Amino acid sequence: MTTGLRRGLVGLLALLLFSGFMGLGAWQVKRLFWKLDLIERVNLRVSAPAVIAPTQIDGTNDEYRHVRVTGRFLTGKDVQVKAVTEIGSGFWLISPLQLDTGGLVLVNRGFVPPRWTAPQVSTPEASVTVTGLLRLSEIGGGFLRSNDPANQRWFSRDVSAIALNQGLSQVAPYFIDAQVSEPVDKAQPVAGLTVVAFHNSHLVYAVTWFALALMVLGAVFVLARHNKKSNL
Repeated sequence: MTTGLRRGLVGLLALLLFSGFMGLGAWQVKRLFWKLDLIERVNLRVSAPAVIAPTQIDGTNDEYRHVRVTGRFLTGKDVQVKAVTEIGSGFWLISPLQLDTGGLVLVNRGFVPPRWTAPQVSTPEASVTVTGLLRLSEIGGGFLRSNDPANQRWFSRDVSAIALNQGLSQVAPYFIDAQVSEPVDKAQPVAGLTVVAFHNSHLVYAVTWFALALMVLGAVFVLARHNKKSNL
């Protein structure tokens, strides 16, 4: 291989690497602005006054919307879903609410510790108004464990699977994370533990890709100087 051909291949490789790294960096910048916009929109939904919960949803625009529903909790249909929260490990208590307007919606009434059992948690029989955050169904199970409906082992709040397991129909395609009600009843689940947070490392990734692109330029500069000195 001649010196000229070798230099040409090195230059082509450097160009491809530089272009690739710059492209990846630009893509991460685009993702960064998308994520910042998403965070802003979600924060506005969370802090907005509660609106009547919709019958159908747009996952992009309705998740974490502040909603309210009115109805009666069905007895004997509670499901406990494995939960890890800021106050410890335990379960989310999921109860179906028969809406005054018709149909059902699953309500995450809050956190209960492992030592609690369903009979220890009172289910209101009178009509109640629940306010909280609209959440999308968590299909399938946890990261490492799948839901096991036959044995009542739940690792995610899968609305369709829970509704089927409990023999429920006309269930809204989402669930609601209930907010804390006043006064707080110690016999009730601990509500208001929804974590609204989004992983955002796009800036770090962008800087990394752009730094790699600059390193390629630096390497090209060093090689060019070396070749220039070799030809003297």
